[in-house]
Amino acid sequence: MDRNHWFQQFFRNQLQTLALLVFVVGYLALLGWLVWGSSGLWLVALTFVVLAGSSVSPQQVMRWHRAQPLSPHQAPQLYHLLQQLAGRAHLPRVPDLYYLPDRQANAFAVGSPDRSAIAVSDGLIRLLSHDEWAGVLAHELSHIQQRDLQVLRLSDLANRFTQILSSMTMLMIVISMPMLLFSNASLNLGVVLLVMGAPMLSSLAHLAISRVREYAADLNAARLTGDPQGLASALVKLEGAQQRWWTIFRLPRPAELGLLRTHPPLQQRIDRLMALLPEGARRYRTRPMKPSHLFQSQRPWWLS
Repeated sequence: MDRNHWFQQFFRNQLQTLALLVFVVGYLALLGWLVWGSSGLWLVALTFVVLAGSSVSPQQVMRWHRAQPLSPHQAPQLYHLLQQLAGRAHLPRVPDLYYLPDRQANAFAVGSPDRSAIAVSDGLIRLLSHDEWAGVLAHELSHIQQRDLQVLRLSDLANRFTQILSSMTMLMIVISMPMLLFSNASLNLGVVLLVMGAPMLSSLAHLAISRVREYAADLNAARLTGDPQGLASALVKLEGAQQRWWTIFRLPRPAELGLLRTHPPLQQRIDRLMALLPEGARRYRTRPMKPSHLFQSQRPWWLS
C-alpha cells in the first residue's frame, strides 16, 4: 500500500471534518447570539452540551431496528474475522454482532470504542465473499474506532438546533411585521438573510461531514485489511444489490445531487481506494477471493 498517499488522504479528511464541524456548531452559536444576544448564546450552548452528553445504548438502537444478537456459535467465521480486525484497530472491546432480518444488503455500526455493536442484514450475508466481508467489517469498525458516530451525532444535533432556531426567528419576524410597518423600526437585512439561509447551509455542511467520514472509514478499512480491493469489490456488489431492489418494485431510483448525498458516489470511493495501491495493481476484483488472501503470515506495515 502507498503509505504517503494514505497519510495525505488521512490528514485531508481530518482537516475537512474539523472545518465542517466548526462551521456547523459556529453557525448555531452565531444564530443564537444574533437572535437573543449573549444570554441566548449561553442558553443554546448549555442546552446543546446537555443533549450532546446524553447517549443511547447500542442494544437499545438494535432493538429499535428489530435486530437479533448473533452469538459466536451461530457465526464463528464472522466473529473470528471481526476479532482479528478489532485487534488490528486496537479497540478495547470487540463489538457485538447483530442479525438484521432484511433482504436488502446493509450493515451499520453504533456506539463508541468501549461499547459498540455492528448489524449485518440477511441480504448482505448472502452476498459477499470472505475478503469483501473483511472490507465491510473493517469499514464499520473504522466508524467506531474514529468515533464517527459521535461526530455525526454532534453535527446532526447542531443542524437540528439551527433549523429550530431559524424557524422560531422567522416566525417572530412574521408576527412582528405589522408593528414594523407602522413604526420607525427596521430589520437588518444581513441578519434576516443569515437566519433564512441557516437551515440549508447547516444541512449541507452536515451531509458533507457524513461523506467525509465515509471516505475516512474507507481509507482506514484499507489500512486494517491491507486490501483496498476487497472493500471496493464489496461496494460494487452493494450498489448492484440496491439497484436490483429498485428494479424489482419497478420504481425509478431517485436521482441524488452530489451535495445532498449522505454517502459519496461509488466511483469516487473506488478511485480513492485504488489510489492506495501501487500503480501496477490498481484494478479492483469483483470475483470471490480466496480466504487465505487476507491473513498472510507477513505482518502489515502498520502492525510492525
